[in-house]
Formats: sequence, structure tokens, C-alpha cells
Amino acid sequence: MALPSPFSRFRRPALALTPAPHLLFLLRWLLISAAVGGLVGSASAGFLVALDWVTAWREAHPGVLWLLPAGGLVVGASYHYLGQGVVRGNNLLLDEIHTPRIRIPLRMAPLVLFGTLVTHLFGGSAGREGTAVQMGGALADQLTRLFGLRPRDRKLLLIAGISAGFASVFGTPLAGAVFGLEVFLLGTLRYDALVPSFLAAVCADLVTRAWGVGHAHYPELNALPLTPLGLGLTLGCGLLFGLTARGFATLTHRITDGFKRIGYPPLRPVVGGMLVALAVFALGTTQYIGLGVPTILASFQTPALPQAFLLKLGLTALTLGCGFKGGEVTPLFFIGATLGSALALVLPLPVALLAAMGFVGVFAGAANTPLACTLMGLELFGTHAGVYLALACVTAYLVSGHTGIYSAQVIGQAKHLRFGREQGQSLGNLPAHRENGRATPYEKAE
Repeated sequence: MALPSPFSRFRRPALALTPAPHLLFLLRWLLISAAVGGLVGSASAGFLVALDWVTAWREAHPGVLWLLPAGGLVVGASYHYLGQGVVRGNNLLLDEIHTPRIRIPLRMAPLVLFGTLVTHLFGGSAGREGTAVQMGGALADQLTRLFGLRPRDRKLLLIAGISAGFASVFGTPLAGAVFGLEVFLLGTLRYDALVPSFLAAVCADLVTRAWGVGHAHYPELNALPLTPLGLGLTLGCGLLFGLTARGFATLTHRITDGFKRIGYPPLRPVVGGMLVALAVFALGTTQYIGLGVPTILASFQTPALPQAFLLKLGLTALTLGCGFKGGEVTPLFFIGATLGSALALVLPLPVALLAAMGFVGVFAGAANTPLACTLMGLELFGTHAGVYLALACVTAYLVSGHTGIYSAQVIGQAKHLRFGREQGQSLGNLPAHRENGRATPYEKAE
């Protein structure tokens, strides 16, 4: 009887081919992600340059604020007549990840770009994340047919587009990658999208920087020893940040519902624009419109006015709720940073640390993305105060409950066992679900 060769196990086909599928997957998504990164990074670069220009022009011509109602009519009419299929913005992208139906129309990208620039040109209080994410998702989805992707791969492509948009507009590739993985399913990460998400985020960020487009620079936090007092105060701040995030999301949704009573959609931002212009005129300052980056940076140096975060919160909820376009994230940075900064008046913690915790904490609670926000804090403010930043984010995430700025976000893992029956529901469907008192299948939130 012949003895088996000691080398026969190295010739087994199964063993020899085991790494092949993984390597092919990596190479395939490296190619796809590079294409996504090139498209989205270039689009974000152009958007950021245009946004800087319209912001500078508005600040040089403050009287243009009185044209905000006219700008609202233009934005409202453009979506009513040209973009009814994409008016749901970020929520449409999340819906397509959960229950794929049709390819995202390419017109989403130019419409949201145009709408956001008009909003900022005439003095609305909005951000830029929503624009970058929608452009990223729309541009990425156009590659579905080019690369012959199957429905399951299309989901990964949309996640990669979202990650690329977020990473490129803020210059935070790690946070952008995790944001795309975390945002569509509350409390759960989709690990099969790790490689596409990270590759697309890194590529998009590199492309944006290669165009010579920079980002705001925030101060690096100093090392701070971990003490029971510091950690306890951070927990208390996180609770306040979570309640603020919950208030912002709730107010924005209620204002949106209120403006739906105006039957002709293009008139909604006209009325809202009038209210925003009157409010800014009454305040006597343009500090609380637009992105508000100078105010955010100032909040790291000296304590902000206690009412600053409330004014920004109200103006942003009104601007977005009535139908203007833009994002919620940079205004949330403003709200959180000024709230944290104001707490330095009463808490024995450095003002920069409190501003940084608020910066990421309020966003974590409103978007239900604590891991992405923690990474953003590390990328923007350094690692020295990482524990404080992370604790503020996870506390705000817990306290904000099952609310958020994205109504199509589905609860993958409840934040507390008491609310376990709400798993599988979208945030937009929760009121009806709670009223019925029974589980219902996921349905698109209108």
C-alpha cells in the first residue's frame, strides 16, 4: 500500500483557491471604489469651492437676505416640477439600501447642489452634509449598470457613495467610512460593506484634497487626566447633548409637518424664507445663518453666549423644515459646540474640550451614529481627549432615544430592551407603530 505524499495537502484545489474569492472581492471593489471616489471627490471639491464663494458674496451683501423668499420659490419650484422623485433626499438613499426599487435618478445631484447654493446665497441656515451625501449616492448609483452589479452589490455601492460624500466634504475619511455603515440601520453595522465603504471614503478624500480644496482646521485638544469628576461631568454633558439632539430632530419634523398644510409646495419655502429673514433682522446679526464656521471656531477659544445654540437650532429647523436644501450636520456642529462652550461658564472643564464634546455629541444623538462621531472627534481634535469625546457621543446617542434627523433610518437594535418591539421599524413609522401597539413591517416613511 503506497503511503500518501507529505506534500499532497499543498496540492488540494480547495486550499489553493481559498484566498481567491477574497482577493477578487478586494480588487473588484478597489476598482469600483476608486471610480466612486473620483466622481464624488471631484463633485465635493466643486461644491465646497462654490459654497465658499456664495458665502463670501452673501456676507459682503447682507441686504440679499430679503431675497430669501424669492430664493425659496426657486428651490421649491425646481423640486416640485423637476425633482419630485428625489425630494426625500437622504431618506430616499436609505430607503434604497433597505428595499431597493429603482436606480437613484442622476438629477438628484445637480438639484441638491443648486438648491443648497441658493439656500446659502440668500441666507438660509443649513449645512452641507446632505448635499455631499446625496451627490455621492446619486453618482455612485450610476455605476450600477456600468459595472454590471447585482442588487446585493448595489446596496454596497450606495453605502460606498454615502461614505465618500461624507468623508470628502469634511475631510474625515475614517468617520465618513463608518458613517456610511452606521447611518441606515440604527444600532447595527453591516460588515460586508466595510471594504467598499473604507476604500470609497479614502479615495474621495484624497481626490478632494488633490483638487486643492481644504477644510476648516480645529484646535487639537490637550491631554486631560481621567478623573471621576471629569467623567461624571462628561456624562451629564452627554445627557444634555442628547436632549438637544432630540429637540432639534423633533422640532424639524414638526415644522415640516406644519408646512405641509400649505398645499402648493413651492410656497412653503417662500413663507419660511420670510420668517427666517424677519428673525435675522430682529436679531440684528447674520451670525446664525449659513454654516456658521467662524462662530464654531470662536467657541473653542471663549465661552459662547448661552442663547447661541438655541438661536441656531430654531433658525436651522425653520430653514430645513420649510423646504430649503442643505444638510443638518454643520448646524448641529454649531449647536453642539456653542452649547458645550457655554457650559464652560459653570463647569470646571476646559472650554475647548466642552466645545469639542458638544460638536460631536449633538451630532451623534441626532444622526444616531456614535461610532462615526467618535472617530470624527479623533480626526478633528486629536486623540488626547478621546475617552471624553467617546463618552459624550455614546451618552448622547442613548439619551436621544428612537428619534433622529433621518426618518428612513431603521432600528436594527433597540437602544434599550424596553423598546425591543420597535426593532425593524423606521423612525418615521414609529408614531403609527406606537399608536397601534403592535409590530408592523417596515414601510417607507413619507
